[in-house]
Formats: sequence, C-alpha cells, structure tokens
Amino acid sequence: MNLTHIEHLGIAVKSLDEAIPYYEKVLGLKCYNIEEVADQKVRTAFFKIGQTKLELLEPTCPESTIAGFIEKRGEGIHHIAFATDDVASCLAEAEEKGVRLIDKAPRGGAEGLKIAFLHPKSTMGVLTELCMK
Repeated sequence: MNLTHIEHLGIAVKSLDEAIPYYEKVLGLKCYNIEEVADQKVRTAFFKIGQTKLELLEPTCPESTIAGFIEKRGEGIHHIAFATDDVASCLAEAEEKGVRLIDKAPRGGAEGLKIAFLHPKSTMGVLTELCMK
C-alpha cells in the first residue's frame, strides 16, 4: 500500500459548539473549516497541527454512525485516516490480503476528499480510513 502520511485523526464529539472552544482556547489551535457531510449525517470541524489535521465529528441525527459510536463508547478518537494517491488500489490490495472492507469503492468525504474505510475487526480494532485529494 502506498500511504504517504496521516491525513487526520477523527474525533467523535456530541457538540461542535462545546468542543471547538477546547481545541482553540486550551490547545491554541485554529478551526479553519466547518462543514456538513449530509450523506454521512455529520458536521465536521477541522484543525491543523503540523502536517496532520484533527477532524471533529458531530452527529446530525440519532441514526448517524457517529451518534451510535458515542452512545456505545462515548466521545473520543473514532478513526485514523491515511493519505494515499489511489484509494481504489489500496482497497483492492487490502481486500486481497484478507482485510474486511466497509467501503468497496471510494466515496465523497469532507473537504472534497475521496474516502473509504477498512473494518476495525480486520485492523486491530482501529477504524481505518484511506483518503485522497
């Protein structure tokens, strides 16, 4: 797999309005983008630290996978995202190596990225996202 760097860490939160002040006022980071990803039923807020981003994920409805995650596990780290030049080939390689896929093909994500997820049951319990510009 040709992974180039950690693109972002996804962090599930109940409320962006409550979480953003912590990252800005306590940690000194700057929120540079807030957007809704309607098909994923989330609102996202992004911060950059070095070459890595933090993505806060707020559910927009009770049926959101993020809402389910928070209900089961509480707020906290949801996933790690790796950047690649070719999500589709990474998915094919992962599947060939026996990794269970959540997405069979890349789909649209926040910030205009093409994304796909690998199932945590095949990745040592870590929900893994592959993404590309």
